[in-house]
Amino acid sequence: MLPPDPETMRRSLVAHETPPPAFRAALASLPFTERDAWLDRVLGLEDLPADTPDLPRGCVPYLPCSADTLMRMVDLAEVKSTDTLIDIGSGLGRAMWIAHFLTGARAIGVEIQPALAHASRALIARLNADRLSVIEGDAAAETASLTTGTVFFLYCPFSGPRLDAWLTALEPLARARPLRICTVDLPLPERPWLTRTAISADLEVYRTC
Repeated sequence: MLPPDPETMRRSLVAHETPPPAFRAALASLPFTERDAWLDRVLGLEDLPADTPDLPRGCVPYLPCSADTLMRMVDLAEVKSTDTLIDIGSGLGRAMWIAHFLTGARAIGVEIQPALAHASRALIARLNADRLSVIEGDAAAETASLTTGTVFFLYCPFSGPRLDAWLTALEPLARARPLRICTVDLPLPERPWLTRTAISADLEVYRTC
């Protein structure tokens, strides 16, 4: 069975008429090679805004994560409607949207580039998504955004000292309650409170202990 055309799906999502199982079935019915293009048309994404020329040292230019990887992330991290996903280096927010559409979870993006944060907020408004929001700022320093999170997603937003600083900021929360940290192409440095519990191609899932 073919999924609804992107425009029909978009109208249904705006009206909150597509429950997570229906969206999953629609996305899963497509071949892997067609999922990203279909999702982008559902979201109404145009060409990506250019990266900020003064992107801080250690930050990685925005590159959208594939729908297939994000579907695996949702499954391996067991994201539920009661979770809050924090997307670190969220860009236009594809990870937030996938997690929300597939599970109903609340999601918050943290994005350092103003143009991407602005475009992401505009998309949230167009799609009437009251459980999604975006914080503009440096995730390595924007520690207030961590406190509500239960699942964290990182697609190589930064590395080195910035990653170490982010993990240090996360540690008090990790010791207070169970968390899941999902990374793509980014093995995390060892921490005594962190255990890798799943790996699938480019994706790794860690849980706190």
